[in-house]
Amino acid sequence: MRSVTDVAESKQHRIARRQVDKFDARRTELAVATLHTLAELGYARTSLREIAQNSEFSHGVLHYYFADKRDLITEAVRQYEVVCVTRYDEVVATATSAEQLRDEFVAMFFGTLAQDAALHRLWYDLRNQSLFDESFRADVLEIDSHREDMVWRVVTRYAELRGGTVLASSGLVYLTLDGVFQRALLHHLAGDEDTVAALRAELPKVVELLVRAA
Repeated sequence: MRSVTDVAESKQHRIARRQVDKFDARRTELAVATLHTLAELGYARTSLREIAQNSEFSHGVLHYYFADKRDLITEAVRQYEVVCVTRYDEVVATATSAEQLRDEFVAMFFGTLAQDAALHRLWYDLRNQSLFDESFRADVLEIDSHREDMVWRVVTRYAELRGGTVLASSGLVYLTLDGVFQRALLHHLAGDEDTVAALRAELPKVVELLVRAA
């Protein structure tokens, strides 16, 4: 039989847990709500005060939930990546041929580049900052590993549908496709849609080069 002390301690623990959960939920809510503001301003031009001025939240509220802009930006990118890293999973699960998977992957690859250009720019901004700011590196490496896994699921399924094998490691596959994406994003932001179109036309060939057919 539990003592009164045990019951009281258990109740206090549940209350404390709920408070932590509510705090974390509020952090997530604020990070998601300010994501587009962060994406428009970028890292260098962003402070908690500037984010507050461009959003519906006060500087005091943001400062209560986040230690600094690094904390907020990292959390915002992390929440965005939660959605991003499953972007291609439905295509992987439903494709019945290698050609279908490749074509739908290419369409989504360039579709998200155009639709979420500012958010992708924020990710690359954060990744570049991690080269100079050590406090970013663990978070960036974790997010990068999830992105690598996402791309690997696509390419290994493509190889399976072709009855072949992937010719490179997951890291090299990711670097190859991420390089195409970053270059296309840069030219999209520069308004050079001809280069973007050329990269889109070449991407199916890149995917094919990564796989040895049976």
